[in-house]
Amino acid sequence: MGKEGQARSEGDATIRAVLLDYGEVLCQRPKAEALHGMASELGMDPARFIHLYGTSRDPYDQGVMSSEEYWNDFARRIGVNVDAKTIGRLRKLDTEMWSVTCAGMTEWVGMLKDAGIITALLSNMQHDMGAYARKNFEWFGTFDHQFLSCEVGLIKPDPAIFKHCIERMGVPARETLFIDDREPNVNSARAVGIRAIQFQNVEQLRQELSEVPFKVLPRAD
Repeated sequence: MGKEGQARSEGDATIRAVLLDYGEVLCQRPKAEALHGMASELGMDPARFIHLYGTSRDPYDQGVMSSEEYWNDFARRIGVNVDAKTIGRLRKLDTEMWSVTCAGMTEWVGMLKDAGIITALLSNMQHDMGAYARKNFEWFGTFDHQFLSCEVGLIKPDPAIFKHCIERMGVPARETLFIDDREPNVNSARAVGIRAIQFQNVEQLRQELSEVPFKVLPRAD
C-alpha cells in the first residue's frame, strides 16, 4: 500500500478499510414532497405515513419480507387495501426517493480506492433499492465489498453485522473506519472496536477525518 493509504487513528493503528453507509451519506435525505407523494398513494396524512414508514422498515430491509408483503402489511396497518398497481407505484417511488446521490461522497469512494484503501458499503437496504443501485450507479460497483442487510440477513445496529463485515473484509476492527449518519449504528460499530464517525455533512466529515488524521479527504462542497 502506498503512503497515501497509510492513515493513522487512535492507538497508532493504520486505517486500511473504510466502511460506508448509503442512506443520507452517499445519497441525500429524502425530500418531503417524495414522502408526501407516497402518503398520497395510500390516502394517508403525510405525518402519519412518515412515522409508520420510519418504524416499519426493519423486516423489509433485513430481507425477511418481500416488497409485496411489506406494502400489503403497511396497508393492512392503516386499514386500506392495495392492488398490484398501487404496490408497483409505491415501490417505484420508494426507490426514486433514495436515488438522489451525493456527488462529493460517491467521488470520495473512487479516491479511497485510488489511495489503496479497502472500500465497503454497509447499508440497511431492501432488494428493490439494491437492484436499482447496481443497475444504475456505476460507482456502486467499485466497492471491494457490498454488505446489504437484505442479503446478509442482519441489520444495523446489530453488532453481528459489523462482525460479519470485519470477517469478510479480513481487516481488524481497529484498522477499519465506519461512517454512518445514525448514532445507534455508530455506537454499535465502536462497541466492536471499529473507529466510527457520525456523518452530518461533507465539511464536518472532512474536519473529523483531518483530526484522525486521515489524508484522503472528500472534496469540499
